Amino acid sequence: MQFFQKEIGLKPYSRGFHLITNDILDAIPEIKQINTGQLQVFVKHTSASLTINENADPTVRQDFESHMNKIVPENQPYYKHTFEGSDDMPAHIKASLMGASVMIPITTGKLNLGIWQGIYLCEHRNNASGRHIIITAFGN
Repeated sequence: MQFFQKEIGLKPYSRGFHLITNDILDAIPEIKQINTGQLQVFVKHTSASLTINENADPTVRQDFESHMNKIVPENQPYYKHTFEGSDDMPAHIKASLMGASVMIPITTGKLNLGIWQGIYLCEHRNNASGRHIIITAFGN
């Protein structure tokens, strides 16, 4: 079994849901050496998350942002953790709801995503700096 791991820095993204599939693939060309395996992508932050969803129509990403803001609104009187602004605690809640990692099968050296699937960085802060991602590919 082979293991490859890299940490990459992503540029700062605006608040919202952003496709990063190509950033991931560019960073770890070693997946071409894996016939059957897995790719784990992990975000090293508590106010951003990862998910896999629609990679073609950008309105899906806009709808994700709108819906997350409805289910986890800002400026709630019960939030205590607000030191970094009104998006602070909501960003942490959204990150926990969405998750910090995704796993994707590798088949014959390629990510085995569905035709309309892509990896999203879910940026939950208004003014976030760049994010750090750990990418681990393993298999035979």
